[in-house]
Amino acid sequence: MSFLLAISLLEALYFCKNGETFGSSLDSSEKGFATMSEKTILPCLLVLAISVSLSDASCFLMECKPGMSDGVTVGCLDSEGKLHEFGSQWRTDDCNDCSSFRHGISCCSSYATPVDYDKEKCESIFNKETCSYKVVEKDDHSKECPVHSWVA
Repeated sequence: MSFLLAISLLEALYFCKNGETFGSSLDSSEKGFATMSEKTILPCLLVLAISVSLSDASCFLMECKPGMSDGVTVGCLDSEGKLHEFGSQWRTDDCNDCSSFRHGISCCSSYATPVDYDKEKCESIFNKETCSYKVVEKDDHSKECPVHSWVA
């Protein structure tokens, strides 16, 4: 669910950045007393405030470097130059869940990080194959430690 909220936030920020508004289809006589900047900024701030408080994933957005096939843009190139068709989803080697859209590639971490556990007695170990942390005793890795809080 947090991944979908993060995507919604990134899409809202994209539309806000490009000056699109929720009332942009109205002609100038129907827009009332609010200026275009007011109609752009207020909805964007509202979406941002709601999305940030609900989202618990670490996310980022990369601009779309157009990926071509037979002279037609079919997707975006990632930072490694690999083509990802629009609408596709994948997991990176760094455990980020990514999606390709016309406006860019959005990625969010797929794992939670343990933050509230006994750091003197225990240590966290990240498994890149499962994209997850395990918190174990420093002296005996076969014994798991209780974690009271995680951050995504």
